[in-house]
Amino acid sequence: MTLNRRGLLCAGLATLASGPANAQAPADAAERLSMVETVQRMFRAEPGPGLPARVSPAVADAMLAVRRHEFVPANQRVNAYENRPLPIGYGQTISQPFIVALMTELTQVSRGERVLEIGTGSGYQAAILAALGAEVYTIEIVPELGRIAGARLKRQGRSAVTRIGDGYFGWPEAAPFDAILVTAAASHVPPPLVQQLKPSGRMVIPVGPPFVVQQLVLVTKDPGGQVRTRQLLPVSFVPLTRRR
Repeated sequence: MTLNRRGLLCAGLATLASGPANAQAPADAAERLSMVETVQRMFRAEPGPGLPARVSPAVADAMLAVRRHEFVPANQRVNAYENRPLPIGYGQTISQPFIVALMTELTQVSRGERVLEIGTGSGYQAAILAALGAEVYTIEIVPELGRIAGARLKRQGRSAVTRIGDGYFGWPEAAPFDAILVTAAASHVPPPLVQQLKPSGRMVIPVGPPFVVQQLVLVTKDPGGQVRTRQLLPVSFVPLTRRR
């Protein structure tokens, strides 16, 4: 799949028509397609060392399959397919589609791999990972958001194991993970998450002070267990909340 509109349109319509209840494309299909095209253009406009040059067919198909408006509050549905973060309540946001696609690409998730998400939020990122065929574990510290997201994922038919808790410590009982994706900014890379990353695994996490520009960091662990970090892109995320 490339930015060529005809190719993306054909692939997109095939994806949208392939769902169990989709005898015909739903009303928001064109909006999802436009969203993915916008994300593709942004990937081409943001070339840089370590950054993917395009959205892969698998990630594009996942974003076409997941109905983003189902993961935002009713008063934000009109804005659901715009390429910007949106408030979801409790001081949290749903990330802009470009960032969701970028972080997903950087984790290089494959079908059947075990993935940990820190910061369930609305459940949208978890739904994208589930649509890719990953075995998803996701932690949310805000109980109300966690419960709503868990019910929403189940209702949407997206398989994910959810937990209410402090994501800083990860999920030791389910470790190790092929990939870890953190959707809130930490002051540093949490050591428990590094420990729970498999050899050859990848973690994507925004690192930096709250409410200012942070850096999106890629953490890799080689087959021998050596850990490397690389700053990729300035970003702005809500802070990673900790239990007091």
